[in-house]
Order: sequence, then structure tokens, then C-alpha cells
Amino acid sequence: MSHLSERPENPVVGLSVPHESATLHVTGAALYTDDLVHRTKDVLHAHPVQVMTAHGRITALRTDAALAVPGVVRVLTGADVPGINDAGMKHDEPLFPDEVMFHGHAVAWVLGETLEAARLGAEAVEVEVEELPSLVTVREAIEADSFHGARPVLLSGDVDSGLSDSAHVFSGEFSFSDQEHFYLETHAALAQVDEAGQVFVQSSTQHPSETQEIVAHVLGLHSHEVTVQCLRMGGGFGGKEMQPHGFAAIAALGAVLTGRPVRLRLDRTQDLTMSGKRHGFHAEWRIGFDDDGRIRALDATLTADGGWSLDLSEPVLARALCHIDNTYWIPNARVAGRIARTNKVSNTAFRGFGGPQGMLVIEDIMGRCAPLLGLDPMELRERNFYRKGQSTPYGQPVVRPERITAVWDRVKDDADLDGRRREIAAFNAAHPHTKRAIAVTGLKFGISFNLTAFNQGGALVLIYKDGSVLINHGGTEMGQGLHTKMLQVAATSLGVPLEKVRLAPTRTDKVPNTSATAASSGTDLNGAAVKNACEQLVERLSQVAATRLGVNPSDVRIVDGVARALGVDEELAWNDLVRTAYFQRVQLSAAGFYRTEGLHWDAKTFKGSPFKYFAHGAAATEVEVDGFTGAYRVRRVDIVHDVGDSLSPMIDIGQVEGGFVQGAGWLTLEDMRWDSGDGPNRGRLLTQAASTYKLPSFSEMPEEFNVALLEDATEEGAVYGSKAVGEPPLMLAFSVREALRQAAAEFGPGGVGVELASPATPEAVYWAIQAARRGHEPLSDEGRVRDDVEALSGA
Repeated sequence: MSHLSERPENPVVGLSVPHESATLHVTGAALYTDDLVHRTKDVLHAHPVQVMTAHGRITALRTDAALAVPGVVRVLTGADVPGINDAGMKHDEPLFPDEVMFHGHAVAWVLGETLEAARLGAEAVEVEVEELPSLVTVREAIEADSFHGARPVLLSGDVDSGLSDSAHVFSGEFSFSDQEHFYLETHAALAQVDEAGQVFVQSSTQHPSETQEIVAHVLGLHSHEVTVQCLRMGGGFGGKEMQPHGFAAIAALGAVLTGRPVRLRLDRTQDLTMSGKRHGFHAEWRIGFDDDGRIRALDATLTADGGWSLDLSEPVLARALCHIDNTYWIPNARVAGRIARTNKVSNTAFRGFGGPQGMLVIEDIMGRCAPLLGLDPMELRERNFYRKGQSTPYGQPVVRPERITAVWDRVKDDADLDGRRREIAAFNAAHPHTKRAIAVTGLKFGISFNLTAFNQGGALVLIYKDGSVLINHGGTEMGQGLHTKMLQVAATSLGVPLEKVRLAPTRTDKVPNTSATAASSGTDLNGAAVKNACEQLVERLSQVAATRLGVNPSDVRIVDGVARALGVDEELAWNDLVRTAYFQRVQLSAAGFYRTEGLHWDAKTFKGSPFKYFAHGAAATEVEVDGFTGAYRVRRVDIVHDVGDSLSPMIDIGQVEGGFVQGAGWLTLEDMRWDSGDGPNRGRLLTQAASTYKLPSFSEMPEEFNVALLEDATEEGAVYGSKAVGEPPLMLAFSVREALRQAAAEFGPGGVGVELASPATPEAVYWAIQAARRGHEPLSDEGRVRDDVEALSGA
């Protein structure tokens, strides 16, 4: 076992402990960025000047009327920017634009003594706009050839030969929706400047170092003149990886220009209309199978809706291409990717970061094609699982393919699949207007950033003279339990009780140049860095203890807060050891660092091994569908998920549950609508609140929900043998959609490939049922599945 994976005696990791802020959360005592306003004197409030047109050129911007509003202090415009007027890393996101690129684009910001004064001031700003043609949908962008960014192609084998040699070839189209993050805490920042001109920004951000970088270049400062801190976030889900930077820069600019603290917090409608979503996709595909139902070739084009600027669209698209295989070996593949440029908010990271979109395409294909091949969907999936010695289309070996079948077989056993399928068949035979179905889907999700440079983490660990420990690391806490795991890692590495360790808020002047807390890599990177720092300290303390105990330092072990050595009766308590080290002038602080080894990726050829390992899971979902309305309920869900050796089982199970429910929301409930008509509200987001955008809640929870973690699953080369858990569980929700598809098919004759829209709302399920009753798959804008064997043979 590797040193990084090996666990010491009596580890604190592996124990089920509550979230470190759980009590604060449930009592309302936990502080978030906007709570700090009430602890700050003379704060000004920022409000956006939004232009309600999808695309237009600003011909005039008059602020005099706003300045006449009582309580308005200043109006911020592009003329006020001392540095670079841009909020993005691609330099394609003007902080104060001359051209409106989406409905609700902010072109100026008003600072007021109160939020109401700032709001009234924003209403008084006069903006004249020359309207320009706009593209709202992906289809419009495709027809207009409106794309931006890279256009990668994933290529392996000989696709044309693979298709021509296939016994069955099907083709189709599939469009699926974007998704709103709907975190509890909207975007927020609070900025102030001290007497030395140092800019301090409190920000709800997943990437403090990048927020620091953007704020600095907007203000024309160096990074060491800007400090960014993130106490905690009330949810992020990827939506706060890139998009907080501009809001933080506005607050910082206002603070520099006025000399007063500036608070910016979006209300829910502003957050929904101004911030990016999960990328919606359009897919066109052809797939070939042999007579045994094994995939021979896949030819596909994935088009992501990037919105008006690139943001993170390029790496999101790259991950979608890298995950189109999911758990299936595709010997011949050609997958082209492109990013549509539309007049909508700039879409961004969202839990799974393109992986769910790529995997959804292949799972939709398998679900649609199984009946046409005369196979049970589970059987088709199993026949195509990766086997030992096989590699992904981008060239990375799948080194532990047995994990795919391990979670799959375990969930079938836990769910009593054979017995329940018999019960479902009997129920369906007796109920002509209500049908049930059970579906199982699996996942293979790569862990690491596709950009190799991001796979590094840092930490700073301090031991004080009284034996207490303070840790700092580069990861941010958004409710996912990262800080809890870091406390457990530090306590385990030092050999002290958990109560000895405290964690400081994430800030850029403690740990510099950190990567975003994203790509499910927060624990891997920061945990290994914390462990590295603690091990430096243990090495120093072991030398001190060895001198006291009269042994070799290599024989010293610190366990449960006591230093001992084999064959020696004397022992040294932690507090005494630390105090002795201090008086011997031994350094009691250490900076830790970790870089993920073994990664390589060529973005031009789309080849390499971008991931440290793959996370696996499987879910069995049973649904019941009403044939009159398409309404449905999720009767039972069984999940087995691979988290390696869990660092914190209670946290991990919570992440699996939450990820699954969020995925089910994306696939079945969350129907985001935009006005694509030619009227005055073209480009407007129609689902601007929880009243019109349906989120999963208690009523959508499975009636029975069973989650188990795969046992004996140590991951070599990861911190204490654990695996990432943040993003992968979201893809387990494919089983809900596939169960709905199979239930809809039960209303018609066998052998029909049912096309199901995404999200699979009750309305979508109803139309799928109607099509199944007619005995053919539905015709729709997404296209239809067809068997191309005759066409290929020239018949």
C-alpha cells in the first residue's frame, strides 16, 4: 500500500462524525458573506443597472438622474476602471460592457447608503440601446454557424469501418436542458480597503485565488495587494467557481473609489437572470452494434450552449467528450464538440462539469436502442461494460474495470432485483392504466482536473504552545463537508484527538495559488497537502520525543495524543511534547503541498490520461407512472457507491443522497424556459423563481431510499485510500429517467424504442406513453431513432 493511502493506528478518518458546522447551520449561527455586513461600519450597497434586451449596442448611458436620488453615492461605469475592464480569464467578459449580450445584462452599478436608494438610483439611470439580432436557442446558433472557443474531436479506431461492419446501425438526435444551481445563498461579496491600501474581499467563491487575480487586474494592482477570504458558502455546485469574480471586482472597485466598504448581494431574480447555468446540449449520433448487442462504433457531435462568453465552456465540453463512453467500451469512436454562442447568460460549471451531459447521451442511446435490438436494457448495458485491458477512446486504461461490475452486482442483490421484477410484471398485467418499471444504471467518472496544472493543493498547519492545532488549506466549504474531512485528516496525521484541531477560513494570504474547489478533487488535493504538512511536523516532534524517550526517531509513534516507542514504558503526552519542542526552538508550523502524479493530457490531439482514477457507482430505481397524466412517483432507490475507504462515512452518504436528488431534479423536474419568440421579451428567462422553476423537495424524495458504500475498496495513491464523492453520485439519477422510459414502454407493444425528452416532466412522460401506445417512437424536434442497416447496404 502506498504511503499516501496507508492508515495509522486508531485513525480519526473513517469515523462517522457530524459536519463541523452542523450545529451552526441548524441554529442559524453560521455566518455567510452577507452576514458580515451587519458587523461592518458605513457599508454602501451595490445594485445593477440591467438592460432588458437580448442583444444591443449601448448608444448612450446617462447617470445624472441617478446621482440626484437621495442616498445615492456613486454610479460605477467603465470609465472608473483603473485596470482591465474584464471579469473573465478569457478576456471576453467586459465588466462594464458597451454591448448588451443577454437579457438582463448589467451595464453599470449604483452605490447607495441603503439598498433601496441604490435600487431607485439604478432605475433612474438612462440607457439607450440599438437593438441587434439575437440567438436564443442552440438550434438558432447552429443554423447561424455561431460558435466560439475550441472545437475538439475525440477519435479512436476506424469509425467508418466500424459502422459498415455493424449488424445494426441506429441514428438519432437529442436535446436536453440546462439547469439552475439554485444554491441557498446567492452571489455575494463585501469589500473594504485598509489604511495601507490593501484590498480585502469577503466573497462567496469556490476559487478565492482566481477571484483575487480578477479583482487585482480590474483594479490595476498586484495580487499581493488583494486578499480574498471565503468563510463558507450556502451552496455552490460549480456556480461559484468562475462567476463570483466580477461581482467581487465591482464591490472592490466601489470600495477603492469611495473609501467605504461596499456590499454586493444579488437577490434571487437577479441571480437567476445574471448568472450562468449548467450547459444545455444538442447531440446528433450514429451507433453501430454487432449481432450480440456489443457496440462497434459511435459517431457523434455534441453542441454545448455556451451563452455569450466562454467562461468554462471549453473544459466543460472536453469533459463531456471524455465521458461519453461512461461504463462502456467503444472500440471505434469519433465525437466532435463545439460551443454555441448564444445571447443568454454565460453558462458555467455545474456539479459533474460536462460529465453528466456526455454520459446522458450514451445512456439515452442505450435506453432507446435496447428494445430495437430485442434486449433487456440491463442486459445491453452489461454486455458493453469495460473489461480488463481495455482503454477509453482518449487512451486512458481503465485499470479497475471490476469495480464497474462490483457495484452493479451488489446493487442488484441489495435491491432484490429478480424478485421485484416478477412483482412488477404481475402488477403491470393487472393494471392497464398504471405501470411500474425498475432500471439500473452505472457510472464511471474521472477524478482530476482535465487541465493538469490545476491538480495541486496547499496547506498551512500551525501548532501552538498549548498543543492546539490550527489548519489552513486552499479548499472552500460549500456545505459538502470538506472542512470536516480536513479536520479528520489532520487529527489522523498528527495522532491527536479531533477536538485538538481547529480550521481557519479559506483565504489567499495563508495558502496562495490554489485551485478551485471543483472537479471533485477538493479532498484529494487539500487532504494530501494537509497530510504533507502534518507529516513534516510529526517528523520534527518525533526527534524531540526520541531524545526524551532514548530511542531512534523512527521508533516513535504518536497515537491518541501520546508519543510512545516500542519496548519503552515511558510515554510523552502531546501537550508536553509540543511544549518541549518549543523550548528546543523546533519550528511548529509547516506548509504542505501536493501535486497529483501520473497525469498527462494533450488537448489538441485529445489523448492522454487526464484522470487519477475513476469513481464508480450503480443505482436501481423503481417508478410508478399514471397512464392518464404522465404523473409518476419514485417508489424505491437502491444505491451502491464507490468512495474508496471513506474518510467520513456520514458526510459521504449525505453527498451521495444529495447528488442523486439533484441529478433527478435536472433529469425530471427542472424545466428551464427562455422566451425565444420575436416579441419585446425575446431572450428573457421565463422561469425566474421557485414558483415557476420546480426544484426537487421532500415530496420528490424516493419513498424508500437505500444508500450503501462499497466495502474493501481502498484506492491506492489517494489520501488514506479514499475517493472523491462530490460529483459522481449525480449521474446515478440516470436510473430514474431510464425507469420512466421503461414504464412508458409498458403501455405499448414490445420492441419499441421510446424517446423521452429531458427533463422527463409528467408532460414529457405522457407524450412518450401516447407514442408507445401507437406502437412507435414519438416524432419530435429531437429526431427519431432508426435502423440504418438497409441504407448502409444500399438497399
